[in-house]
Amino acid sequence: VAGNLDVFQGDILKLQPAVLLGDESTAYKVVANLPYYITSAVIRHFLEASLKPRLMVFMVQREVAEAITVEPGRMSLLSTSVQFYGKPEIAGYAPAGCFYPAPEVDSAVLKIDVYHRPAVAVDDTGSFFRMVRAGFTASRKQIVNSLALGLGLPKNEVMLLLEEAGIISRRRAETLALEEWRRLWQVLKEKRKC
Repeated sequence: VAGNLDVFQGDILKLQPAVLLGDESTAYKVVANLPYYITSAVIRHFLEASLKPRLMVFMVQREVAEAITVEPGRMSLLSTSVQFYGKPEIAGYAPAGCFYPAPEVDSAVLKIDVYHRPAVAVDDTGSFFRMVRAGFTASRKQIVNSLALGLGLPKNEVMLLLEEAGIISRRRAETLALEEWRRLWQVLKEKRKC
């Protein structure tokens, strides 16, 4: 084994980078061909780790890569979460015909440059993401209805909170940019609603 390579065997979702690497200042990269059914869990595991990688490169299902790299208008909880922590981009495609035997789906190489600090400043990521999850509670519904349902608040109260954050209540969660989520979280935090 090369001097700059250590091999660890185990469940990737249970291994903690800070424990493996032993030094909070260690810079590292993650490169993997993931089992597609755990893509979201693995990405979240590294982005939420106390010691985050500088860069992640994964072979993932094409539709997942495209869903992660979208802009406001087509956002999801997954794309919002990834873009909070890093800049995702599709580095290339691998059609099903590139493999033998050919899988049923096309693949893509997803590259995520992890930010030194999150894209927007929040001092409590737990409450921030509880609010974002609440916003995506009822897909395809107006943000006011999703938040009322997800946060357990009266609709008229949520309308006032959205207004204070400068967000039109008829919009849908997938249209909100990270900065708009941050403004809404700040209003909710000040009103002690999250």
